[in-house]
Amino acid sequence: MLKTMRRNVKSLKPVMWIVVATFVVAIFAIWGGAGRLGESNRSDTLANVGSERISSDEYFQALRSRLEAMQKQFGDLNANLIQQLGVPQQTLEQLVQQRLLLQMASDMGLRATNKEVRAKIVAYPAFQRDGQFIGFEEYNRVLDYNRIPLGDFEDGLRQDVIIGKVIRVLTAGIIVTDEELWEGYRKQNDSAKIEYLVAETAKVEVTEKPAEAELRAHFDKNAAGYRIPEKRTADYVVVKTEDLKKEVAVKDAEIDNYYKDNTVQFQEPDKVRASRVWLPFTAADREAVLAQAREVQKRAKGGEEFAGLARTFSKDDKAATGGDWGLFDWKSLTATETEAVAKLDKDGVTDVVETEGGAAVFKVTEKAPAVTKPLAEVSTTIKGILVDQKARALVAERIQRLEKLARKEKNLDYAAQKEGLKASSTGALKKGDALGDFDSAGAVSEACFGLKAKEISAPVFTYAGEALAQLQAVEPERPAKFEEVRDQVEKDVLDALKKDEALARLREVRASLKDDWSAEAPKLKLEYQFVEAHKKEQYLTLVGENPEIDRLVFGLSLKQASEPLEVDAGYAIFRVLEKKEVSREEFDKVKATERDTLLEQEKNKFLQSYMAKARVEKKVRINYDTFLRLNNDVLSRFTKTP
Repeated sequence: MLKTMRRNVKSLKPVMWIVVATFVVAIFAIWGGAGRLGESNRSDTLANVGSERISSDEYFQALRSRLEAMQKQFGDLNANLIQQLGVPQQTLEQLVQQRLLLQMASDMGLRATNKEVRAKIVAYPAFQRDGQFIGFEEYNRVLDYNRIPLGDFEDGLRQDVIIGKVIRVLTAGIIVTDEELWEGYRKQNDSAKIEYLVAETAKVEVTEKPAEAELRAHFDKNAAGYRIPEKRTADYVVVKTEDLKKEVAVKDAEIDNYYKDNTVQFQEPDKVRASRVWLPFTAADREAVLAQAREVQKRAKGGEEFAGLARTFSKDDKAATGGDWGLFDWKSLTATETEAVAKLDKDGVTDVVETEGGAAVFKVTEKAPAVTKPLAEVSTTIKGILVDQKARALVAERIQRLEKLARKEKNLDYAAQKEGLKASSTGALKKGDALGDFDSAGAVSEACFGLKAKEISAPVFTYAGEALAQLQAVEPERPAKFEEVRDQVEKDVLDALKKDEALARLREVRASLKDDWSAEAPKLKLEYQFVEAHKKEQYLTLVGENPEIDRLVFGLSLKQASEPLEVDAGYAIFRVLEKKEVSREEFDKVKATERDTLLEQEKNKFLQSYMAKARVEKKVRINYDTFLRLNNDVLSRFTKTP
């Protein structure tokens, strides 16, 4: 599921996303009761873009809105997963890019006419029924029902029109040549059935440890690469959220109000589990494959076990598990496929679904409608959320009081004693080092590296609470002594020995390999991998993404074992079993579509580069302390309460 979510979240990254989603998505996705959580103190500045500011409230609402949209699409989210996906960073970046583009439009004198805004409204999907605009009377009713001010909504659409114009102006001169099209098409469509053997360095055993003289010789030869990084020592005071929860009380009325204002948070989306049989085809074998797909569909309709059919016929990476695409992964397939699945009842089987690259047959093996959990079932969870929010508010209050006193006295330790708190020493920390269980992400050490001598930090936020730090000492970066990095030197020498052993092992077995590599691998203590259809720039297990692999694979003759090549896990040898290379005739049939796709990609690349320059020119500044505080406030709603 995480893989699918990453793929879907990443699809929103390009600058072009702004054109279709900057403002409108946020408006329609705002949670019930928006503003009740964290509505106070949200008017401060989170970011400056030139002379303009992005307020904390603007970001707060945008992040909450995007998370709500994701929750509807994927189901349950949690704080750790949201952080892994980088949703907070993406949301802020999109707001910054929007502001930059609007400033560029203003500099160019670009405007949006009322006629253009009206056309945008009429074409907007939310206001379509049976392919027709619902009419302005009903359009107004929809906005009223969703508590969206008409003026705000249309101002948002006006911004979308303007941003679209500035992007078109900036990218007007970008073109793609026929040769670029051909190479891009080949990269996407040439494929090779490959297998490879990997000698993993992690599994190589070195029986004798290197002698001390060997370690010293390695260190002397590579001394420039061994350095002790800068370290900093600070006094710090921690106020933990958990410690203040005992001072917090939550009334039943507060739980009731939270439930009413945030009912959507407790909705369980509909559950649809789908399985697929996938049969890829080329122009040459399309009819034969479609005939086979129709036969599979007929057998599935007749009651034959679908999982067995998938294991026998399917050609995707889910075949081994009976074609099961789970509750969420199937939603990442093409629109044609997902629409076919959505129409099915439980145990229903689709007709043959034809896509650009193959034919599919689906069966829905599980289906349950969306439900809203009753208050009784979620009251404990709500109480936990409210307790956490109130405790965080107490933490913020006490840290702010401590910060004010510490700045006045210019001494954090003294201020802590007056407040009945205890200051501790961080010890010498590298940038990003963790600080106990309180700060596993290293936020305090990061803050210390932004301080001058004796300077007191702004409040530092972590999941566990807040802290203040006062810098006491700085140890500059310096060359390392052998004794200080001996363990690292030993590891480096051992790693080099293991790599040499892995390389020698593959060179030894390469000449004697028999035809069945999968059978040979266990005997040779090598890892065997098989890929049905490898494409250029595709990630390979134990190998990673390596351009040299593509040059090797697509240059090898069939059944020819390659020379050993260094990969992520060690060394590997490759063999190509089959190749499918597209022809110019195939390319000519889709050339126009390919041009549109590649042109869009090139425009996005140009825009990302252009926006990076614009950030520097406009002097974009981010208040990262505020950024962390806001994220903690929002993400606390996604922290599981026992």
